Amino acid sequence: MVAVDTSTLIAYIQGSPGRDVDLLADGLRINQIVLPPLVVAEILSEPKLPAAHRAALQALPLLEILPDYWFRAAATRSIVLSRKLRARLPDTLIAQSCIDHDIALITRDGDFRHFARHCGLKLA
Repeated sequence: MVAVDTSTLIAYIQGSPGRDVDLLADGLRINQIVLPPLVVAEILSEPKLPAAHRAALQALPLLEILPDYWFRAAATRSIVLSRKLRARLPDTLIAQSCIDHDIALITRDGDFRHFARHCGLKLA
């Protein structure tokens, strides 16, 4: 299984090219894509999201939020911030979901590299 970030989902929906989009397409083809809960909230809150895309996203499995998730997310964000690096809260919550389940994240957002370098996030 591999998780996908909102940035890659948007690129995929828009038909944009990229290695991340190719990885997502491959993962969808073999039913290996899961969604972090925050990605679901971000993407499904888009009012112009076509109904067919909305239904397809709602059919994908979600990563479970594990006990003490919020405390681990705070600690993870603190690690990145203490190094004077960018750690937006949504990115932190997505990264923590992937770290908790030990799965890689497909993304085109470069800010996740800080979580990979300092917190154990795996990038696809």
